[in-house]
Amino acid sequence: MSFRNDDSQGRAERPSGIPTVNPWAARPAEPSTPSPPPPQLPPEPPRSKWFNWPSVAFAIVIFGGIGAQAYQELSKPEAWAYWKDLYLSPSMASSEVVSLDPDNSGRGRPALAMTGEIGPATASWFREKLDHAKLGPGDTVLLSSPGGNVGQAIIMGEIIRARGLNTAVGTMDSAGRIEPSYCASACVMIYAGGKARIGVEGSRLGVHRFVSPKPGADPVASAQRTMGYVLSYMTKMGVASSVVEAMSATEKIRWLGTGEAAAMNLVTDPARKS
Repeated sequence: MSFRNDDSQGRAERPSGIPTVNPWAARPAEPSTPSPPPPQLPPEPPRSKWFNWPSVAFAIVIFGGIGAQAYQELSKPEAWAYWKDLYLSPSMASSEVVSLDPDNSGRGRPALAMTGEIGPATASWFREKLDHAKLGPGDTVLLSSPGGNVGQAIIMGEIIRARGLNTAVGTMDSAGRIEPSYCASACVMIYAGGKARIGVEGSRLGVHRFVSPKPGADPVASAQRTMGYVLSYMTKMGVASSVVEAMSATEKIRWLGTGEAAAMNLVTDPARKS
């Protein structure tokens, strides 16, 4: 470090690089630390203008009325019978047959054998059974039934015709052979739906006049409406109107003879000897 004389002031020059400090000067202010911002509260969700007590009360009244009406409808005997027949205990039973030869032609084909009474929901049940069995045109529905619900039977006949299925009357024994049986009352509607209606030796078809099961209904007017409905259906299926005349003639079951059923075109393929 070197010093030189200051001729004008007579003072020594301060070495370079050493800052000048004034001991009497105020100390510089320390930088202030910014305070943290206040906590932010989450925004309140917007209130729906539709949610108010009058609206809630109105909805309760509306849906309560609908629920009460639905309960009244489902508590009716016919509604309960429908749900019971569809889900709890179907009135008919069925079994799938791998090979059936109802006309003794020597050409066995798949079939669905059905037994029991036609209930208020049997048509829906029947459609499910057909879908599961995967029957195709020319396969057979084997029937054994005392009758039951006419409307359901007609729907089932329409399903059979739409799928090109044949019908026959009988049951299956443990060996897979067809045993004679009967198809009476509304069951004849199902049988009439067959594209080919096969006769089975010993089996019988029974007809009678249909009456309305509803209490208080005019029996004569109800029977006329029902028979008109049946006549339209039978004509559509290619059955002669004489079958409706045979139905209208008696309240009790009348068993049709083999030749008579063939003459009505109710049976299209008469029974062959095995």
